[in-house]
Amino acid sequence: MSGVRLSVATPVVTMFPRASGAWEKDASIEDLAHIAEAADRLGYHHLTCSEHVALPAAEAQRRGTRYWDPLATFGYLAARTRRIRLATNVLVLGYHHPLEIAKRYGTLDRVSNGRLVLGVGVGSLEEEFDLLGAPFADRGPRADDALEALRASLSVPEPAYHGAFYSFDGMVVDPCAVQARVPIWVGGRTLRSLRRAATLGDGWAPFAVGLEQARDWLRRFELRPGFEVVLPPPAPLDPIDEPERTRDAVGEAAAHGATIVPAVFRHTSLTHYLDNLQALAELHSPGGEA
Repeated sequence: MSGVRLSVATPVVTMFPRASGAWEKDASIEDLAHIAEAADRLGYHHLTCSEHVALPAAEAQRRGTRYWDPLATFGYLAARTRRIRLATNVLVLGYHHPLEIAKRYGTLDRVSNGRLVLGVGVGSLEEEFDLLGAPFADRGPRADDALEALRASLSVPEPAYHGAFYSFDGMVVDPCAVQARVPIWVGGRTLRSLRRAATLGDGWAPFAVGLEQARDWLRRFELRPGFEVVLPPPAPLDPIDEPERTRDAVGEAAAHGATIVPAVFRHTSLTHYLDNLQALAELHSPGGEA
């Protein structure tokens, strides 16, 4: 498992049907902080938090209904941790003006001392786009333009950009991010999402893409040095009772192109989750810079 780093697919903040533990439903912010502090201490690369404003009730069985707001969540966890990165997984680009993201998440980068990873996506829930008054049909090219606008503005107090959908100059965004180059990872479940990541981003964090498919797609691109690929293991990990199988699963993800593997467990309580984090760290020091 050497060479690959581990991250936390953060429980509590998002609850997927058939994948979450029953204890998460009533978990507190202090429970979440204990997880973040443990992951920080153990050297995991990043925590995640996703974004949905309001989901159609009909989607509950497929996507779940719990999505903590990433800005509020990470603002709190930034104060409880020191090294671990804070990765949105993902922000929907079409819901925000690029300068809105630059201000809000640039502020997060500042209060966390440069630990932001900006994970973004195009989005797929037309009902949510409609609710927010965001254009849906052209969301792909809008997202591409937004990515270029973000790259031009995240770390610049007086950004200037002129693109097909977004255009601005003569404006001040203060504070802005403290990182000279905030890592931007692109999520999604299509070859197009990887193309967008390889062209405009610093990493790819797909969902619902099998390892074989991911490896096939990755082979089609000449990825720049340092490009991150976040691929979950083929099945939930059990480092406590099945350490060898866990080693093999993380190694399999790495062999298919992962540079970072999210720690995905089946867990029955906060204590059980924390024990899994500890056991996995003992199997493999996550390493790398947090």
